[in-house]
Amino acid sequence: MNDSADGFRCFAVDDGTEVWKLSYPVKGDLDYGNSPRATPQIHGEFVYLMGAFGHLHCLKLATGDLVWKRDLRQDFQVTSKMVWGHASSPLVVDDRLIVNPGGPEAGFAGLEPDTGKVIWKTEGDAAAFASFIVTTAGGRRQVIGYDATSLVSLDPKTGEKLWRYVPARPRDFNVPTPMLWRDKLVLTSENNGTRLFAFDADGRLINKPLAENDDLAPDTHSPVVVGDRLFGVWDALYCLDLNKGLKTIWSGENKMFHQYTSLIASSDRLLAMGIHGDVLLIDATADKFQAISTGSVVEDDSGLFSHPAIVGDRMYVRTSSDIRCISLKSA
Repeated sequence: MNDSADGFRCFAVDDGTEVWKLSYPVKGDLDYGNSPRATPQIHGEFVYLMGAFGHLHCLKLATGDLVWKRDLRQDFQVTSKMVWGHASSPLVVDDRLIVNPGGPEAGFAGLEPDTGKVIWKTEGDAAAFASFIVTTAGGRRQVIGYDATSLVSLDPKTGEKLWRYVPARPRDFNVPTPMLWRDKLVLTSENNGTRLFAFDADGRLINKPLAENDDLAPDTHSPVVVGDRLFGVWDALYCLDLNKGLKTIWSGENKMFHQYTSLIASSDRLLAMGIHGDVLLIDATADKFQAISTGSVVEDDSGLFSHPAIVGDRMYVRTSSDIRCISLKSA
């Protein structure tokens, strides 16, 4: 594959044999290359693949056979300029495939997962980059996600806009994905820092934050929630206490935190991977920054912006040239 074609591949987990692939030509010039950014959505027998230029494909997961496809920018009359491309991952919720085309009459859209038929579309701004989350608040089932200027909540069945939140300071990139903690919502961004919000009895967001923290203000990194703690990277690794008004419990220094860093969490451990393949295993329960072990999974200076995936006791890492399967079993 090269920068003039989108490429998706499915590999056997045991030996890396290619099972199927999808490739099609694309034209454009995006920051950080033209490769797809969004994580595929697997649902039942199908997988949904979003390209950086808005090409959406539904394939049979087992065989890679095409079921349907759409060009979101063409189908929804999207004219906004692309810098980083379409990065929000498709999400299947209550028999709707939710996407954010970013068109003036279709900032968001709900599609029929089996056919790609448009069920609803809802006005909004140009597309943002964070992925959607789903929750129930005030008895209302809702999908929460960004457009370029605001955070919105949608009824997944109908596309009705339940509420809209515009942050105090504008021009966030809206890359970090929203997070849930208990019955609260956590947002983080480069211009507005980290904020904790509550919902009212009708499931609407109360616009005044319950708590704020300006230490953690990432622009491209999505923090993670572990129990009652929030972990995120912004020039350092921060541990915030969600129970105590987002108070900073500790911060930890490492050269990997000065650039993009991926985080994967369990109930008591945090795995951090830097863009050059450095890995830290961190105690998520400690009262100070405590690395349990360190290592390196690749020697790749091109930058590992793809988030690693863990399945069982294996971690899968995509570099600029290959995919690597790494055992996480202890020696």
